[in-house]
Amino acid sequence: MHGVVTVTLLLACAMVQADDVTLRASIQTRVEAIGAGETITVGDTALASRILLPAFYAQRNHAPAWVNPESVDQLLAAVESIELDGLNPADYHLDIIRQYREHLRTAPVFDPVQTAEFDLLLTDSLVRLGYHLSFGKVDPEALDSNWNMVRYIDNLDELLLLGNAIDSGHVTQLVEKLRPQSARYQQLRTGLSKYRSYQLLGGWQPVPPGKTLETGMTGERVLALRARLIATGDLSTQDMFLPAFDDAVAAGVKRFQQRHGLQADGRAGRKTLREMNIPVEARIDQIRANLERARWVLHDLPDSYVMVDIAGFNVRFYRDDKLVWESRAQVGRPARESPVFRSTLKYLEINPTWTVPPTILEEDILPEVRANPGYLAVRDMDVLDYKGNPVNPNTIDWDAYTGKNFPYLIRQQPGPKNALGRIKFMFPNRHSVYLHDTPSKSLFDKPERAFSSGCVRIERPYELAELLLAGSDKWNHERLMSTINSHRTKTVSLAEPVTIIMLYWTVAVDNDGSVHFSRDIYDRDTPIISGLNEGFRFRTRDIIRYMPGQTALLKNSRQAGVVVTNNKQAR
Repeated sequence: MHGVVTVTLLLACAMVQADDVTLRASIQTRVEAIGAGETITVGDTALASRILLPAFYAQRNHAPAWVNPESVDQLLAAVESIELDGLNPADYHLDIIRQYREHLRTAPVFDPVQTAEFDLLLTDSLVRLGYHLSFGKVDPEALDSNWNMVRYIDNLDELLLLGNAIDSGHVTQLVEKLRPQSARYQQLRTGLSKYRSYQLLGGWQPVPPGKTLETGMTGERVLALRARLIATGDLSTQDMFLPAFDDAVAAGVKRFQQRHGLQADGRAGRKTLREMNIPVEARIDQIRANLERARWVLHDLPDSYVMVDIAGFNVRFYRDDKLVWESRAQVGRPARESPVFRSTLKYLEINPTWTVPPTILEEDILPEVRANPGYLAVRDMDVLDYKGNPVNPNTIDWDAYTGKNFPYLIRQQPGPKNALGRIKFMFPNRHSVYLHDTPSKSLFDKPERAFSSGCVRIERPYELAELLLAGSDKWNHERLMSTINSHRTKTVSLAEPVTIIMLYWTVAVDNDGSVHFSRDIYDRDTPIISGLNEGFRFRTRDIIRYMPGQTALLKNSRQAGVVVTNNKQAR
């Protein structure tokens, strides 16, 4: 009897070993096929990771990774809840993961081939999820040829440590770390959750068109207005059935207007009704677009940075991800859009001169001079040759030139009339765009402030200058103002240059959860939303590049059929 038990145990061990060999061989076969450029499908879905997945399994000698059931549960939960980030669970194999999991759980015998497929499927899902949370789904370079906020993963060894999270049951923590660790990102997620709850409650019905609704009016349109304000929490539900436009409704309209970048006058006119009648689904998509922007740029932010919100018409200065200063701003009009980019703010110019660029010369200045020969003198503008010598404007045939062939420079002298105001903030960029003061102060009172030729005019530039110069012993408020009042041009370098990010946000969420929407003045949300709604694909520019010192890993990857070279960008 003892011998029979021994033989049985030996046979069982042999079967387990055979299953393990078959499992590893099944993984290795598929991994090598992926490395050779073949498309491997599991069920009806293709495995997308062609570099990281083979390298990952090569490092593990093709052993399965997802043997900890808790890790499988955590990954499935992360995929199921990824809509909270504005992403699509279908991109991460949700349905087929569920199917495989249930099939393997209820199968009468262990199936090493399907277990191998399930393991690869889970790894590919995590790679896809991490890719989108870390870099975004939509390729910003495909939308903007001038995009300069390119990021890479330079250390593949660290990336492959995701195996530790899988083995130890810490997939939830890993996914959380892959998100931007910025308060703004979490606030946007909160805003998305709020508007998804509005959607579950049925959204809202449009307010019928008609004349401006205001205090003292009554009727069905006022009831519709009340219902619309209640739907987004701008008015209390206890006021639902009063058909009169009273003070409570006026206050609710003002709250709505403040959250949508409108003149907060408490009257529901054409522009206000236009924003009210945008359906909840469109607002959800708007928030999703901004979550995507956040994934592009909000990883690894420096301790201090200036954020220009083009669509929101504001500039903010952050330290340790906390807001320390903000100002209203004027940005480029739609015909001369303010660009999106990242740079380093290095110096200030006090009492700057302004040399008119060719586009503004051709489209703005030359027509004015032709119509009014005294235009330049009134605005303290001089004509100079390219050696800096003055030229008499009366000797110029202004009709003979355009901005491109004009043989002189037009330069505006420092002073209160200067288009740049009394101070500008300089950071190198290919667009010749910067922040600056402006004599056009009254325009800051407009709710939409797209008036410039691309540069960003700020309302309170002296405050920003003081903050940027705070680390210098030579500068304080008194010296700054004395220098400004001298009318002499002076360049001041910052002791510590500061990162500046010009971005286009159409949604912002306050600390109290209030969601603010800005009008998409440049129509930049639409292509992002379209990209988010498309199926999964890697972007054109790959985001992993191998660094010197990873020889062993690269060797293992080559043995798995993965062809790589140093500094080669790869998925």
